[in-house]
Amino acid sequence: MDKNRVKKIKVFLVNAFTKNNGGGNPAGVVLNADGLTYDEKLAIAKAVGYSETAFVSKIVNSKSSSGATRRSAVENANTDVDMDAEVSFFTVTEEVDFCGHAALAAFSTLFHQGVFQPGSYVQKTKAGLLGVSIMSNGHVEMKQKAPEFLGELPCEAISGLIGIAPQVLAQTELPIEIVCTGLPDIIVPVPMGYLDKIQLDSTKTSEFCKAHNAVGIHAFELRESDNTITASCRNFAPLLGITEESATGSASGALACYLAKHDTGHSAVSRTGNSTGQRNTHSQHSALGKKGTDSAITFNFEFEQGRAMNCPSAITATVVTATNNGLSSSSHGWTVSVGGYASQFGEKTVAL
Repeated sequence: MDKNRVKKIKVFLVNAFTKNNGGGNPAGVVLNADGLTYDEKLAIAKAVGYSETAFVSKIVNSKSSSGATRRSAVENANTDVDMDAEVSFFTVTEEVDFCGHAALAAFSTLFHQGVFQPGSYVQKTKAGLLGVSIMSNGHVEMKQKAPEFLGELPCEAISGLIGIAPQVLAQTELPIEIVCTGLPDIIVPVPMGYLDKIQLDSTKTSEFCKAHNAVGIHAFELRESDNTITASCRNFAPLLGITEESATGSASGALACYLAKHDTGHSAVSRTGNSTGQRNTHSQHSALGKKGTDSAITFNFEFEQGRAMNCPSAITATVVTATNNGLSSSSHGWTVSVGGYASQFGEKTVAL
């Protein structure tokens, strides 16, 4: 093979988590990335310049006139879960285990390019084997890892990072907590009206996140209880070279689990099992205090992000708790999924 031969890589440019066909968070998507090395993927991600670029490889041909769910054998013969594609995610500085908006962009591209039909699939990522559902209208919903609640932080520790006084942060009466559904994020509640007042110290935030094994800060303010939007959000990950991004799928899953755990009453809730089975507009119980029920509880959330960047995004999230013990602090048996729409807005060729 000619060592001087130039590789030309086609990159789809896709906005993920769009709102009314606008806004969203841009990501690069490379299909058939099997032959690319780590360094080549990193070079492509740098050339594209977005917060993340997704590289899809080991795609199993899934074209089906019926659109039925297709499964294929995972390379590891010991697993019971089949893999339909392997997806890796690169920022402009490094590979990360998972990226929600880039994953959505990747599967939307697979759908619109006719590679995948509507149905259910499994993506292999560094965060694990995760389910993905594609609807006929292009809506993509992605499973994430069960939540890990990794500890709370004092308001005083975060105040200097975002420029909001600790006594103001304390007004929410909600904890600042590190939550992981694929990537660990610091979930920071702020009172209504303070989200757009955040003044991030990128250097201090990078140092703090590195010291606490977190990728960034996901700040939110709860909306009015009768609003269809659960919360408005902002995400900062300067440690990964991301000053702010307009839609963050992984952090949205973490926030959804946080809100389910602390049960703020800002979600649509349904119960299945031996309890009432009714659907309530707002939950009335304590997430950690509810015990002894043989029912699963489903929390549905709608988040908006990107407002401060004039790039509004819409993200849906669903958390289903385990049966038998209802909500529990261990989160054992919880499932979380995040969904939305994506739209391609261009292509780019990167020469290696």
